[in-house]
Amino acid sequence: MEADDTKMVEISKREVMAHGEVYDYVKLKQLPEFGDLSEKVNDLLKRTTWMELYGIDWMIFLTGIAGTAFSLWLLKSDSIFTLVIGGLLMGYCHSVIATKGGHCSSHGAVCQSSAWNKFWTVVFVEFVGSFSSEAAIDIHIKYHHPHTNIIGLGDSSTWKMPMLPSYIYMFVAPILLPTATPFVGFSNLFGQWMKLLRSIIVVSLGLAFHFYLLMTFSGFSLLGAIICTFASRATLAIPYIHVNIFQHIGLPMYSNKDRPKRIYQMATGVLNLNRNPILDYSFGHSIISCHVEHHLFPRLSDNMCLKIKPLVSKFLKESGLPYNEETYSNRLSLFIDKYEELMVNAPPITHFVGLQ
Repeated sequence: MEADDTKMVEISKREVMAHGEVYDYVKLKQLPEFGDLSEKVNDLLKRTTWMELYGIDWMIFLTGIAGTAFSLWLLKSDSIFTLVIGGLLMGYCHSVIATKGGHCSSHGAVCQSSAWNKFWTVVFVEFVGSFSSEAAIDIHIKYHHPHTNIIGLGDSSTWKMPMLPSYIYMFVAPILLPTATPFVGFSNLFGQWMKLLRSIIVVSLGLAFHFYLLMTFSGFSLLGAIICTFASRATLAIPYIHVNIFQHIGLPMYSNKDRPKRIYQMATGVLNLNRNPILDYSFGHSIISCHVEHHLFPRLSDNMCLKIKPLVSKFLKESGLPYNEETYSNRLSLFIDKYEELMVNAPPITHFVGLQ
């Protein structure tokens, strides 16, 4: 790209605020084609082994299962310290299986077979995660991904609770998320009675099995098993809420009638958090440090999103598009400082003006 063209892209992408709205003037002919990036990624995939595609993530899932078994052993102890460690470990491993595993399987990214991906989605999301797999697919796959940051469709507004003060929303309310999760999933299936009944049965069986393990192997009473289950699942509830708002809210929001081309929509409306040794493996690379890559190529596993990250970053930057990256602490500080603007007030719509 010549210097004059680069300058033109910079000028055309300059956002102008008018009457509380943002206008983004973009030269359509200077936008890169998603097909060019897809071709580069497909060339890389052809040289990729099964272990890189799926195996590494399965090793992490199995480690989560083994960690759950170890946590049951720790929870047999009479020591308060050991009990706390056991509960924290159980909560972390639950997130590895339910959040990371459920997210990957719902996208068809744990194996090649679509039938087996559906099976593992029910296991990870519903049986282990206590959330309706049907609702997860409707909310996340059918709306959020194709309509990322499109007002009224996939704009992450479901994560907003404007009636709550900032510190309550950011640091207190998330602790109640595990107890609310089953009911939120069920509420999204109201009117779809057979799907709702199936979900209630699978979620109930999953919870009953978990209570049984705690009562049989760890010596808890039924009440103790229930309290331990939901307390341990609250371990990562606060960062779970945080990352779901950090990566989209506060970025450009578009109306459906003037939505941009897909590569521009994802480049401007999605943000990566920096690598985090705790969250990258409990939530998955595609949710934390490779969220841009995940939105561009949602059927790739967490490990493959990490593998294509340098390629995607280079392509977007060389094409004059943003590649949004921030630290967790910087985003947290921003949301605390601008909670009213970002989480209470309606965000300004970025009008995409494609110039021929």
